[in-house]
Amino acid sequence: MRGNRYWALRSEVILACSMRKGKGLVTMARTVSIGRQDFQRIRENNNFYVDKTRFIKEWWEADDEVTLIARPRRFGKTLTMSMLEKFFSVDYQEMGHLFQGLAVWEEEAYRKLQGTYPVLMVSFADVKENTFEQSRKSICRIIKTLYNHFDFLLKSDVLNESEKEAFLHISGVCSILRLRRIPIWPEGL
Repeated sequence: MRGNRYWALRSEVILACSMRKGKGLVTMARTVSIGRQDFQRIRENNNFYVDKTRFIKEWWEADDEVTLIARPRRFGKTLTMSMLEKFFSVDYQEMGHLFQGLAVWEEEAYRKLQGTYPVLMVSFADVKENTFEQSRKSICRIIKTLYNHFDFLLKSDVLNESEKEAFLHISGVCSILRLRRIPIWPEGL
């Protein structure tokens, strides 16, 4: 606090909110959602969000084959991945409103790009187990859920028979390994 003024960060602009005693009017910034990792929920609930959508443009134009996002805990990795999923995934092609008013939405080329790719979003943020065995089971659960989400592919002509067999093998392997306690990774890894 400086004098009778509080400073609040809102949409990357610093606003001074005057605190006048007895006036009954105080301007407040949006709700800061601690720990929320879903881009859609943050935007739809009008929670405080520092625009990081320029990352989409920078990442897309870099044309890297592999991107490693290594940051300490609580630095927004999962939220960034959620933002990327909502931007690129065909599952969210009608969700352009989430990006209105954000940097990535300023260019027509990126508005056309939104919702045009199949996306697999895998987060291990909730894997907080105490043992390797428990962690493995949690990871298997995540993989099985991901495969179940796309099981409609088995009934389509998108996959050939070999790919369908591999799909069934991988989607069932975690259940089998969990029951038989067979390691998923080879010895020494």
